[in-house]
Amino acid sequence: MASEETRVVAGRYRLRSVLGSGSMGTVWSAYDEFLHRPVAVKEILLPPGVTAGQADELRERTLREARAIAVLSHPNVITLHDVARQDGEPFVVMELLPSHSLAELIRDHGPLSVEQAAAVGDAVAAALGAAHNAGITHRDVKPGNVLVAEDGRIKLTDFGIARNVSDASMTRTGMTLGSPAYIAPEVASGRAVTPAADLWGLGATLFCAVEGHPPYDADGDPLETIGRVVKGDVPRPSPGPLAPLISALMAKEPRDRMPLAQVRRELYPILEKAPRVLFGPEMFAAASGQREAATDTREISASRLAEGLAEGELAADPGPLPFAGPSGTGELAPDPGPLPFGAAPSGGTLTADPAPARPVAASGPGGRSVRATVVLVAVSIVVFLTAAFGGFVAARVIGAQPVVPPSKEQTVEPSAPQPTVFERRTGEASNVKGAPGGAFTVDVPVDWTRFTSSQAGDDLPPSTLVQFVSADGSQMLAVNHFPKYFPANSVTDYVSALGRSRSNAGFTLVYEAKLAEQDGVTMMYRTIDRSTTGSVSRTTYANVIRQGTSLWVVGVTVPTDQEETAKVALYDRIVPTFQVTG
Repeated sequence: MASEETRVVAGRYRLRSVLGSGSMGTVWSAYDEFLHRPVAVKEILLPPGVTAGQADELRERTLREARAIAVLSHPNVITLHDVARQDGEPFVVMELLPSHSLAELIRDHGPLSVEQAAAVGDAVAAALGAAHNAGITHRDVKPGNVLVAEDGRIKLTDFGIARNVSDASMTRTGMTLGSPAYIAPEVASGRAVTPAADLWGLGATLFCAVEGHPPYDADGDPLETIGRVVKGDVPRPSPGPLAPLISALMAKEPRDRMPLAQVRRELYPILEKAPRVLFGPEMFAAASGQREAATDTREISASRLAEGLAEGELAADPGPLPFAGPSGTGELAPDPGPLPFGAAPSGGTLTADPAPARPVAASGPGGRSVRATVVLVAVSIVVFLTAAFGGFVAARVIGAQPVVPPSKEQTVEPSAPQPTVFERRTGEASNVKGAPGGAFTVDVPVDWTRFTSSQAGDDLPPSTLVQFVSADGSQMLAVNHFPKYFPANSVTDYVSALGRSRSNAGFTLVYEAKLAEQDGVTMMYRTIDRSTTGSVSRTTYANVIRQGTSLWVVGVTVPTDQEETAKVALYDRIVPTFQVTG
C-alpha cells in the first residue's frame, strides 16, 4: 500500500503534505499531475466512533462547501477546481493560495494596523456580498477563515457550513453552529440564520484584527462563551477610525447591522490613503526563517517528494515540439515549410545557392570547357530539384497530407458549437414553514445546478429563492417566490424596492413593460459587482408575475458582454416555460 506521502487521488492529485487537520477533515498540499499545478485538497476525516449518519453529514458538509463556492466566481473567494472521488469518498480540490490565515498573523505579530484591518474588512465584505447575492450565507466568518497572501491577495475560505439547498439535512447536530467566539447572538440562541449573521462575523473578525484577541473568550468553555454572546453586553473596541464601523456591525439585532455596501464605503477613504504594500514579507516568515512557499499554514509533515519535485521541474517544460529533427523519432510536421531554394528574378533560373554568383572562368575546374561546366551545373540543378521535390512529396505522404496544399475552398471550417440541451426541472419555493403554493417547473440546461435559500431584508418581504447556476458560475436562472405579497403590495412596489436594494451595486433599469398575457411586467436591468481588484457588469432579464396572492420573479442573469446572445439563447427559451404547479 502506498504511503501517505505518495497517495494519488482520482488518478491525478498527488497528496504531498498536510496543511491543516481538524475534527472535520484534513487539508493537503497536492499536485495536479494532469494540469501541472499545485492545488489544495480537502479530505473528510471521520473521527473514531462516529455513526453512519454522522459520517454522512460530514460528507455532506464537504460537498456543501463545494456547491457553495462553485456558484461564486470572485477574486476574494477561494476558487473551486474539482470534486474528485476516491474509494467512494469525496475530495474537494481548490485553489492553493500561498498565505497565512489572519488568525496566524494576529497570533504571531499582534493587532493589525488600521490600514491592514481596513483591507481585510473590504475584501471580506466583497466576498460576502458576492455570496449573499448568490443566496449563500457563510455562517462561520472568523480570522481563521480569512487568508492573506504576501502579494496582497485576501480571500475568504471554508464555506463548509454555508447555508444552501442542503440546509435542512444539516440542522440536527451542532456542526452548523460555527465558532462560539464569532457566532452571531441570534444564531447562538437558536433563531433563524440570515445573511446578517455574516455581518456580525465580519465585525467580530475586525474586532480581533484591531484588538489582537476575539470579542469573547474563545479559550474558555464553549457553552459559557455562547451564554455571554447571547446575554452579555457587546464588547466595544478601543477608540479608533474603525471602532464605529465595528460597533455598527456587531449590533445585537440583525436589522440594526451596517449593510455590506455601507461597510465598503466607510472603508474606502482609509484604503485610498493606505500604502501600496500593507503586509510586508516579514509577516510571512516562519519562526525558523524557513517556510514552504506553496502552503497556507505550517506543514505537519513537510517532507518534499523527490518524484513530486521532478514533476514540478517537468511542468516547466513546454512539451514536445510538433516535429522531430533529423535524429528525432517524432512524426513529421503536417507542412514541412518552404522548399530549400529561392526564385531568381522574373523569368530567371532557380538556384540552389542564393549567394552572389562568382565570376566564371573561361574553362571550368579541371580544364572543363565553359559549355561543359554549364551543362554540368544544369544537370545538377535538375537532380537537386527532383530530390527536393521528392523529399517534399515524401514528407507530405508520410505526414498523411495531400501533396498539393488545400485551396481556400477546401479548408475545413471549425464545427459549430453544440446547441444547449434543456430539460424540464422541478423546484420548491415554499417558505420555511412549508406553506403550499411554491412548487414550479421550468426548462433549464441539463448541466446547471440547483440551490435553494431563504431571503429577507433589502426593503423586500421574506421570500424563497431557487437558483439554477451554470457549471462555470457565470450564468444563472433565479426563481424568487414572495408568498402573501398581495394585496398589501403591488408589482410597482417590488420594482421600486429592487432599485433601492441594488442602488449600491450600480443598479440601472434599462426597460420595463407590461406583460401581454400575464399580470405583471418584464424588465431588464444591469448591476455591477465591485471588488478590490475590479468590477464585473451583469445583466438581468426578468418577469415579475402576480399569481394569486403570491409574487413570482423569474429572471436570467449573465455577464453584460453576453446580454444580446443570452436573451435569445436563455431568457426567451427558459422563462416562457415557467409554470407554477402548486
